[in-house]
Formats: sequence, structure tokens, C-alpha cells
Amino acid sequence: MGFLGVWALSVLLGSSLWLAYGVRASAGSGATVKELQEGLQVVQYGGAENKVKQNGGPCRRAYCGRGRECVVREETGRAECVCQESCHTSFVPVCGSDGRFYENHCKLYRTACLQRRRIYVVHSKDCLFKGDTCTMAEYNKLKSMLLDMQPRTSIDEQANAMDQRRILVDTMFKYIDRNQDGRLSSEELAEISIKEHLENILLECTMQDLLRYDDYNNDGHLTLQELYTAFQVVQLSLADDKRLSITTVTVGLSAVMSCAIQGTLRPPIIWKRNGIILNFLDLEDINDFGDDGSLYITKVTTIHMGNYSCHAYGYEELSQTHVLQVNVPPVILVYPETQAQEPGVAASLRCHADGIPNPKLTWLKNGLDLQPHGSKQISLLANGSELHIGSVRYEDTGAYTCIARNEVGVDEDISSLFVEDSARKTRLSVGNMFYVFSSEGITVLQPGNCEIRRRIPRTERILGSYEELCPSSTGVSSQECVWASAVSVRDKYVYVSQPHQNRLLLIDTQAQRVVQAVETDAMPVKLFYDKSHDQLWLLSWRDLLKSRSTLQVITSASTVEQRQIIRTPFEGVEDFYIPPTNLIITHVRFGFVYLKSEPAVHKIDLETLRLVKTISLKNYSCIPASMAYTHLSGYYFIECQVEDRSAPSSQLLIDSVSDAVIGPNPNINGQPFISPDGRFVVSVDKRHGKLQVQTISFSGELRTGHEADVSIPLADLEFQPSFTEANKYMIVASSAQGSKLVFSDLASGRTKALEDVKDPIPASSWPWGDANRVVVSSGVFGRYLVTSSAESLFVLDGKQSGPHCEVSDVKRGNTVVWVGEV
Repeated sequence: MGFLGVWALSVLLGSSLWLAYGVRASAGSGATVKELQEGLQVVQYGGAENKVKQNGGPCRRAYCGRGRECVVREETGRAECVCQESCHTSFVPVCGSDGRFYENHCKLYRTACLQRRRIYVVHSKDCLFKGDTCTMAEYNKLKSMLLDMQPRTSIDEQANAMDQRRILVDTMFKYIDRNQDGRLSSEELAEISIKEHLENILLECTMQDLLRYDDYNNDGHLTLQELYTAFQVVQLSLADDKRLSITTVTVGLSAVMSCAIQGTLRPPIIWKRNGIILNFLDLEDINDFGDDGSLYITKVTTIHMGNYSCHAYGYEELSQTHVLQVNVPPVILVYPETQAQEPGVAASLRCHADGIPNPKLTWLKNGLDLQPHGSKQISLLANGSELHIGSVRYEDTGAYTCIARNEVGVDEDISSLFVEDSARKTRLSVGNMFYVFSSEGITVLQPGNCEIRRRIPRTERILGSYEELCPSSTGVSSQECVWASAVSVRDKYVYVSQPHQNRLLLIDTQAQRVVQAVETDAMPVKLFYDKSHDQLWLLSWRDLLKSRSTLQVITSASTVEQRQIIRTPFEGVEDFYIPPTNLIITHVRFGFVYLKSEPAVHKIDLETLRLVKTISLKNYSCIPASMAYTHLSGYYFIECQVEDRSAPSSQLLIDSVSDAVIGPNPNINGQPFISPDGRFVVSVDKRHGKLQVQTISFSGELRTGHEADVSIPLADLEFQPSFTEANKYMIVASSAQGSKLVFSDLASGRTKALEDVKDPIPASSWPWGDANRVVVSSGVFGRYLVTSSAESLFVLDGKQSGPHCEVSDVKRGNTVVWVGEV
């Protein structure tokens, strides 16, 4: 029997279907028709049996489920879900999966609650009429035959199938209703049976079976509405003013979206997000659809923002759109926390805030409102994100409070300024430095005045060891160091990989010394520090063919005494991806691994290091080359490999709510890069030198912005916070060939080329990735960036979008990491 037939059975039993508990569909695709048929098995009952005993107080928001009700315990005053005390007396017979007959749905679910087991409705009336020759199948044949007998001259061929069915049932009712009293009696049914000689056609059922099956009020007559029910005539409606619904909720709270589609015999409600059916997915945060067809999200995060749609099963043309907007209270960061300046010099206090909607920034001095308007001494720049004092005086000493406000919250922090003579100035910190790893060793660079604070030569011995920093190895000259990747760990340590030495070096940033060597699998090439779990992830190729690549994890990476190295079970690893944290997203739960030549990504739990699921990309013939992620609406962007080196690579989108592939990112090519706040997506076609910018709105909409064609092969891209407007960015892209850099403003699309930054390391001489000229920024408050060339290092001024200085004698300095105080 088809699905509509199954649904009809529940209608015949006097109810509409509901979603079966425990029926699930595999991630990565929508539910199939078969899964829908199997999933829609449990019926909904009417009446008051599902209402709580207490409509207010602790029970006000309680939802206990079928067969249970909410009560408030006198001794504790707390709400508790218990089995229903009693059920209504209506007779709407149902058969249970336990083989028992129940007078109505309420009594079935109450029994299931009391017995603490699952009992669901069996959609067959054979148990109600055991031994009767008119089975459900025979009864359906009767109804199909009756519809086929109706004249179709009055049917509008342009009408939809349901309207055509309604016309046929109307015609049948009028024909049988001989006395035109609006009710069909047993006598009228018998008269039609004799008149049309139906006894000779019907095998097991009679016209009186219509009364037996579908006379719900047991009054001995059939109304037009009862006949509509018998013949599954569904009448749905959606008010024009409810076709679009906008729900706004604060992060961390729960959300309920109710489907406004109404009508007699409304089929079960189907919910979709990004075209993916949600009803049967085993989702941690969307776990109860309710008896009224509502969608419940138990703990809303920014990944849940976006569009949802609902429709009755089988009637997708009538759909309601829900836009879920998620507000986030401000989170603030100031820099510096404290500073000392001499009288007469300029001072800047910086404030960075993130939140949804964008927070508004104000400043206090010593708890009082700061009024910079009309003052030549004090000015607010970039929407208040910078407080600039042109020439400090002693009276400018004080505590400056930056306050960020939006409609859902407030946050604040203090930056202290001390104006004092030079004899009392505080010692310059060892933080806020670039660590540059070159052929000669390690260079510690202070970018503001282009000062080299320390050089660690290749011949220096590792603390506690007699090994040199860069000992000679097979195939490599003893006169040079070879580095691949470096990361800063809580600004206490720097880990850097030496692929030819099969190890990592650990640098203490306070002492600015190499303090330890850590042995790894052969040829370590990529490092990533996961702040959420204090883990250092390490990819080792073992050889340049990457056929036996392994993935290792160093736990407690910031606590050397407790450090452990764990090898994950993945082999033949092409690459891995872990989303970075930011001010709003301070914890990342999942990462991804993709294997060599495999069209899939493997989702892993970062805490347990175990595989969660595999998301197949086979239907799109996509072998992943790189990934990026934005927490706004929860999009994963996957760049697919291409065999033709001259062709641009395409992208796929994955929804992190459902872990389902949405489909291609239309007309977007190249490697995706995400801005630190998740609001900008820049896709770089590195071979052809093309940039495509997309934005994500606060309603979760992915919008295509401007494009830029710089017409040079590109190596790397970095985001630089704007100095003129809060929550905006510019990008700096480096060339893979030639002596050019590109600055591009993401808001305006204006692009500026910087010439004469010398040629990079040849791509053939940099086997550790396609970024043979890296660009590294100095953090959220940093003004300077660093990029490499084959023979020297360039410091760029992000505020001026130009060069700052060149540091010579830093050859092959293409491994760079920023160690900052913020």
C-alpha cells in the first residue's frame, strides 16, 4: 500500500499522523520517500489528554509527551512529568503494536507510559474486525471504484489533484443523498448499491461498510465532512500574512517555530533547512517536533540562524518560510590593558567588540562620560573602536572604560593609561613579536620599529641537549635550516616543525630560547593549535608522496610536563581542518579529516579523537582540497580538487546543523578563506588571480558581493581589521610569482597593488604547500603584517596599505608566527 494509503488508514481511525519516534535518515541527504513512509507511523490524538494539569507556574513551559502530563509536587514545588491519570471517553478505536485493542489514542499512550515501553498504533483495521471479510485492502478497492465511477465532465483539468478529488467526492455525495438532507443514511447507501448493481461488482465489502468505517460520531449517517475524511480530501490553507515568519531569539535560549498551515485532515508537517528534510535526522539540538507540527530548537546557537520551511507532507507547493535570527550579547576586548607614556606623545586605546547586532561603543574616563566632541586633544576613530589622544598630559592618567551595547546585552573592559616621566616607564614586554624561521635559524622581530630582538643561529644548542638547532641531515646542506609550519600556544610557547629532522622544536617565548625537541612521525609538515582543548594537531607526510600520512595529537600542549603524543587511527591523510575560535565562538567541538583520493570528509570529535560520521561527496565527484567554516548559519565550504590544472576548482556547501551536503556554492571557485568574525568569505582562484567575496547576513543569508581580478598567480591571503570602520576588513594577498602584493577593501572592493616586494621562494623549492609566500598578521589590534621573499623579509603597514620596512639577511623566511599579548 502506498504512503497516502497508509496515511488514509490513520485518518479512518479519526486522527492525523505524527512522526515516529526513533525513525532516522542518514546524514548527508534528505529522507527518501520510503523513509517518510516508515517514519510517519505514530498517530496524534485530540482532546485534552496531553495538556498539563498546571497551566501556569513551573508547568508553564513543560512538554511531557504523549500519555504523560505535568504535575507540580507539593513537597518540592517542582514540575514533574507523570503518566496521565485518566483519558477522555470518546470512542476512536485504535489497534496497538502490542496486539491489544484500545478505545482511543490516549488510552494507548497512557498504557505505554505505565508499562514503560513503546506502543504505537498499527494502521490496520483487521484487528478491529477480526474475521470480517471486508479487510482494509478490500475497503480501499471499494473507495477507488466509487471514485472511478464518478463523471469527470465537471473537473477542471488545470486544477491540482486534491481539488479534482474534492469535486469527485462532492459529485458522489450529491448523487447518493437522494432526499438532499445533507446526510447519507444506510437506506440511501443500499438504494445506490441496488441501483448501480454494485453487489455484483463488490467482492467482500458493501456500501454499508462506509458507515461502519467512517461514521465517526456513530449517528448512523455520513456527512460530507465524514466522506471527505474517508476519501482523504485534504483542504489546506495558509494566510497571506503568515507566508513569511521572522523569529528572533537570543543565543543559548530555546526557540519554537510553529507551522501556520491549517486545514482538515492536514498531513504531517515536514520541516526543511537548506532543502534538507530535518524530521528524521538524529539531531542533538532539534529533537522534538511536537504534536502540533512545531519545530523545537532546545539551545540556539549562531549556526541555527537562517531559513526554515514547513509544508504538509505531499503538499510542498503550499509552504511557509521561517527566518530565524539569532542575537548575541557583546563580547569585548581592549588593548593595551595598561600603558605608560611620557607627556607630549600620542596614545591610542583600542577596543574590539563582537556581537549580533553590531554593538555600539562608548567610553568612560574614571567612571564618567567622555565627551570628545569638539576636542582637539581626544578623538574617537573607527566607530569608537579607537580612542586617540594626540598629546598626553599628566591629567590624562586614568582608567578608560570601553562599553559595548546592543539590544540583548552589555559588556565592558578597562584600559589604563599612566602619564609619567621616562625614568619610571615600564619595561617593554617580550610579547608582540614575529618569530621568523629562515635558513639561518630563528629571528625574533619587533615590527613597529623593525627591530630584531634576537637571532637564534642554526648552530645554537637546544637547552638541556647537545643537539644543534639545525643539524645536518641526508640531502640537506648542513649550512641551512628547513622549516615547514609554526604555531603559537597561548603566547607561552612556539612549536615549529622540522620535516627533515622528524621533530618539532619547542620555544619558550619568555626566555626566547629553544628548550626542547619533540620526536614525531617522519616529515611533520602542518601544525594547528586547538585552543578549546589545548591540543596541538600534527600532520606528518612520512614521504613527499603523502601515501602513508599520519595524524598525531599533542595533548596539554601549553603544559609541557603533562604533554602526551597520541596517534590517531587515520592513515593516508591528505589534510585536516579544525575551525578557529573567535570572541563569540570560544569552543570548537568537531574537526574534519580527509584522506587521499577519497570523495568524503570524516567528522571527528576533538575531545575523544573518535570518528563521528563520514559525509560522502561522491554524488558531486568532489575530492576535498581545502575547507573553511563560518559559525554564522554554520556553513562549511569545501574546495574540490581538479585534475585539469588550468581549470578553476569548484566549491561545495555543507550545513553543520544537519551535516548534509547542500550542493555547489553557485559560480564560486577556488580556496575559501573566512574572516575572523565569520562574516566574510573570500574565495581565491590562486592560479588565475581572481578573488570572489561573499557575505553572511545576520539572518543567515549567503550573499554574493564583488569580484576582483588581480591577474597574477596568488600564494596566500590574510585578513586585516579596518582602521576606519568597526567590524570591517581588508585583505592582503601575496603573489606566487613576481614581486607584487594586493590590498583590497572588502566593504568597497577598492584594490591597491604594492610592487617591488621581491620574488618569493620558487614554488618548486617549497614542497610544504601552495603558500610559497606567506602573509601573517599581528592580531586583532595589530597594525603590521609580515610577508617573505626568497632573500629577505618585508613588514607591511596595514593602516597605510603599504610597505613599512625590509629586513635583509632573512633567507627563505616563509615560516612565520605572531606571538601577541592579545
